[in-house]
Amino acid sequence: MAQATVDKTKAKKVLIIEDEGDMCLLLNIMLTGKEMELDHVKSLASAEEYLQKEQPPVVILDNKLPDGFGIDFIGFIKTASPSTRIIMISGFDGSAKDVALHNGADIFLEKPFTRNQLYDAIVQLMN
Repeated sequence: MAQATVDKTKAKKVLIIEDEGDMCLLLNIMLTGKEMELDHVKSLASAEEYLQKEQPPVVILDNKLPDGFGIDFIGFIKTASPSTRIIMISGFDGSAKDVALHNGADIFLEKPFTRNQLYDAIVQLMN
């Protein structure tokens, strides 16, 4: 039986900005086999460097990061990569939803969320 591989020309790039290893692993597992190329960074500084070189169609952005809050980084993403769509995730503070959406996030998912909620949000933003 042939081994399934992701066609990099068809794969949609998704940047995950998340510092917790367990959450990165979970997001990776949730999105495996979905024709997406996943890149991970663990801080806002690393995300800034990444976004100066790449413009992924979708960013999954955690709110609480070691060098600041994702909610304050949304403006930078929108300036550096205007076509990038943002899914803000947060388990720390559900009240951040209104601010995140006001700042330019396209979708807000409160942890815990399901695989289908995450995948549906990405598909919605890529189409």
